[in-house]
Amino acid sequence: MDYDENLPLSEAVFFILLSLLPEPKHGYAIMKDVESLSDSRVSLSTGTLYGALKRLLRAGWVQRVEEGQDGTGRERKAYTLTQLGKGILDAETARMQSLVAITQKRTSEGEAL
Repeated sequence: MDYDENLPLSEAVFFILLSLLPEPKHGYAIMKDVESLSDSRVSLSTGTLYGALKRLLRAGWVQRVEEGQDGTGRERKAYTLTQLGKGILDAETARMQSLVAITQKRTSEGEAL
C-alpha cells in the first residue's frame, strides 16, 4: 500500500493517531492526550474529535473496541489504531523527519557561508 497518498495529515489527525498508538482509548481520554501531546496547541472539541474518528473508522485507520460498561450500563466505546493506521502514522513521521533533515542541512549550509 502507498501510504504517501494519504499525506500530509492534519495536525489533529496526527495527534489522534499518535494518542492511540500505545493503547485503546475512549473519546475523552483521546481529547486530553492530544492536548497534552501537543503542548495545548491542539484542543479538540467533542464534535471535531468524533467527526475525525468517524472518518478514521471509515478509512480503516482506527477501529472501535468495547471497553466494558459505564455507570448506566451502556457499553463504553474505545478506539484503537489498526495496522493501516500505524502505517499511515509511520509514513507521516518519516515525511516530517525528512523535512527536518532537509531544513537542518540547509541551515548548516547557510551557516558555512
